[in-house]
Amino acid sequence: MPPETALLESRALRESVARRTEVLDKVKALELLPDGLHVTTRMVADYFEVDVEAIHSVVRRHDEELRINGMKLLRGSDLRRFEVVNLTTSAERYPQGRARLRLFPRRAVLNVAMLLRDSTIARRVRTYLLDAEERARGTAGGFDADADLDDVGAAARDLSRVLRRISDRQDRAEDRMERGFAATTRMLNAIGETLSDHGRQLRDLAQGEDIKDLKSDVRRLDGRVDKLTQQVARIERRRRR
Repeated sequence: MPPETALLESRALRESVARRTEVLDKVKALELLPDGLHVTTRMVADYFEVDVEAIHSVVRRHDEELRINGMKLLRGSDLRRFEVVNLTTSAERYPQGRARLRLFPRRAVLNVAMLLRDSTIARRVRTYLLDAEERARGTAGGFDADADLDDVGAAARDLSRVLRRISDRQDRAEDRMERGFAATTRMLNAIGETLSDHGRQLRDLAQGEDIKDLKSDVRRLDGRVDKLTQQVARIERRRRR
């Protein structure tokens, strides 16, 4: 584990642990404004047990970094609205009529702890912070054989269930294909029989049409024979005359 002073020198190291705001209350309870989110510059100084000027000095040297971590400066109407909700309950500690008010969320307070040199509380926060981070990395990187075997077993069981579901779906798909093939075969056979029946009907119909045509021809021939017979009869009568 690096010494707590490493946080004073390395911004990258500070950024890597900036989320661990719970460390503040592990070292000392942090009193918040009524909104439950912010503290003033005076409250930050009280937490670290230093003069307000020490906090101002940190802000001047690291304003950009602190703003990134949520520090903000209220003025004008924003300040008036915030004071009405959060500061009127204690006029002595939070006097009204100020021109501006600097606010720090918990993340910015932790940022101050990693920048403030001459504070016993800040040093304790830095030490506790690095210890907690070291423990977290050790837990994350450790090897627990039983837990790992349990994970492997659970993964194997999940895989087995997935494979069974795939096999069941494949069996159902094959069964549907077989039923579909049988149904298709029956349908094709029925179509074949129907076409055969239609063929016979067409042949019968064609034969029926031939018979009708023959009957018509016979009737026409009979008519011609009758006419011819009548003509022969007229010729015979003329001869007799």
